[in-house]
Amino acid sequence: MSSMDVPADLPKQQSAASRTGTAATPTLTWVTLALMTTASVASLRAAPTMAVYGLACVFLYLVPAIVFLLPTALVSAELASGWSGGVYRWVAEGLSKPLGFLAVWCQFAMTIFYYPSLLAFVASTIAYIIDPALASNGVYTAIVIMVLYWTGVWVSSRGTKALAGLASWGLIIGTLIPGTLLVVLGMIFLGQGNASAAPMDSSHLLPQWTGLASLVLIVNNFLSYSGMEMNAVHVSSLKDPAKEYPKSMFMAVGLVLLIFILPALAISWVVPADQLSLTAGVMQAFDAFFSYFGIGWMTPIAAVMLISASLAGMLTWLAGPSKGLLEISRSEGYLPPFLQKLNKFGIQQNILVAQGVVTSVIALMYAFIPNVSSVYWIFSTITTQVYLIVYLLMFAAAMRLRKRQPDHPRGYRVPAIGLVCTVGLLSSLAALAIGFVPPSQFGTGSVWSYVLMIGGGLTVLGLLIPWAFLKFRKPSWRTAAAESTGGPS
Repeated sequence: MSSMDVPADLPKQQSAASRTGTAATPTLTWVTLALMTTASVASLRAAPTMAVYGLACVFLYLVPAIVFLLPTALVSAELASGWSGGVYRWVAEGLSKPLGFLAVWCQFAMTIFYYPSLLAFVASTIAYIIDPALASNGVYTAIVIMVLYWTGVWVSSRGTKALAGLASWGLIIGTLIPGTLLVVLGMIFLGQGNASAAPMDSSHLLPQWTGLASLVLIVNNFLSYSGMEMNAVHVSSLKDPAKEYPKSMFMAVGLVLLIFILPALAISWVVPADQLSLTAGVMQAFDAFFSYFGIGWMTPIAAVMLISASLAGMLTWLAGPSKGLLEISRSEGYLPPFLQKLNKFGIQQNILVAQGVVTSVIALMYAFIPNVSSVYWIFSTITTQVYLIVYLLMFAAAMRLRKRQPDHPRGYRVPAIGLVCTVGLLSSLAALAIGFVPPSQFGTGSVWSYVLMIGGGLTVLGLLIPWAFLKFRKPSWRTAAAESTGGPS
């Protein structure tokens, strides 16, 4: 997932157009929007997770694309073209303000577990420049996570505007170029008569059924596809949204699938599943290919490219969800004044620092749990679970808004919205349930300890904390600054 490529101020720009009653001037072609959507969703970070399944990764990517990615893209387009203000406004209008806060909180809170998993990937990639053995060292991983996160907080708290374009470059430098290189090297490798590490015959198109755990890795793909709701704010910039947006989304889905599937296959060709690291798998594949072709000197270059994309994404994410939470909280009084304070650069520094303390505590788990891949998987799953709450609320709100406000102006209307939302709801619920089942790669650890870790993370982060803020909030938490600006539209 790299939905961080969407500038944080786009919803406000659309909001301003809505308040003035002026129609947005068409500024995007449907092809441009498709490329922007691809940039905001596609990433190589999840490739090792699916490479474990070899040829079956095609099936495991296609299923969530059909039942989750498309419904999310279409429904968020209708909501964004009718109500400005993002997921808070959609859920608040369709369901209730407290549930709107829950949605925007979960959108923010999932980053608490997202940063450790993202930076664990960065740590394992850096290890291939220094010493590949460090990739499985928990203490090293924890130190890198904390150093990089707090450096990111310092940079973001200074309000550097130059960061806005970093993630767009990240797509080219850290995704498209290394992804293409990985696939090309893999095809040459196979073309020279080398055997694939994973079977590539038709009998392996579907994952082997060895119990429910054999399909658990599909859950990670739901998070890989998340972020479409942020791109939906662009729908009003199209000349003919009703016709062009669906074309844009189908093109984006195709491109995203290619970026996800082909590198995952390339990794499975050269790294056996039982040796594959969920954090360092991309670099394992590059290292193997470069060694085979006698160009080992390129390994550090590939690592730097992957690192640059991930760090650019982290920096952009730091400014986005926390800013949305801040603006809603200042107008509705959801967070205490201390967390609403801005520094001299106008950045919500206290929120970032509070988040950083929790992120640091989570990072320390890497130092105390022996298997780095297991910790990475746990954090990725908790991240997915928390974010799925956002989508459950979004689909429910969309159906209710269509029923309660059928005549409300919308730039785009989803055909058969009841069916589309039902598919999205059921797939999200299924992913939520499957997320509690340990994957086969989790090893021989206790099933109940896994369930408690996932359930505890989801309950505390996704439910108890926002409930506490709602329960104990005071009228004084609505700050004068927010009231003077009218709050979110």
